[in-house]
Amino acid sequence: MNEAARVLELLAERDHTLAVAESLTGGLVAAELTGVPGASRSFLGSVTAYATVLKERLLGVDGALLAERGAVDPEVALQMAAGVRALLGADWGIATTGVAGPDPQDGQPVGTVYVAVAGPGESGTGSGNVAALRLNGGRADIRTESVRSVLALLRARLDGEQPGNARAQDTEQNGGD
Repeated sequence: MNEAARVLELLAERDHTLAVAESLTGGLVAAELTGVPGASRSFLGSVTAYATVLKERLLGVDGALLAERGAVDPEVALQMAAGVRALLGADWGIATTGVAGPDPQDGQPVGTVYVAVAGPGESGTGSGNVAALRLNGGRADIRTESVRSVLALLRARLDGEQPGNARAQDTEQNGGD
């Protein structure tokens, strides 16, 4: 069973819903989820906030934070996840933000990605889980691995493998050949 199918199964078991906020993945997380038959039982929808200004306007990310650190930041990812959760009225929110290339962004090198999860009772700064990824490979590899990573982070939360207040974790992963 792939990661998306497992996540949707776990959500359905709990009668929980999911909303997605995407930046660098540009809708790929939503596509992966909706590729699973029966996804509509748990998946509510997504916001693709590719432009930084939309992260603030649509998802409620703190404008001062964006101005200070840019969009490629762990706290931005957490606020995106909490924001989409609130916006769409879901039990869970997940988010992706980062640099897929070909050029660095906000002073961050290509392959810098943050994925985040905000669950029930987690709405705001500092709550939820975020993973800091340093991915290798080309643009497509980085985006694909980002999708897999955000779904794996959510699955881990749903499986109870990580405490609800876990902060960042750094990983080195190879996004492809």
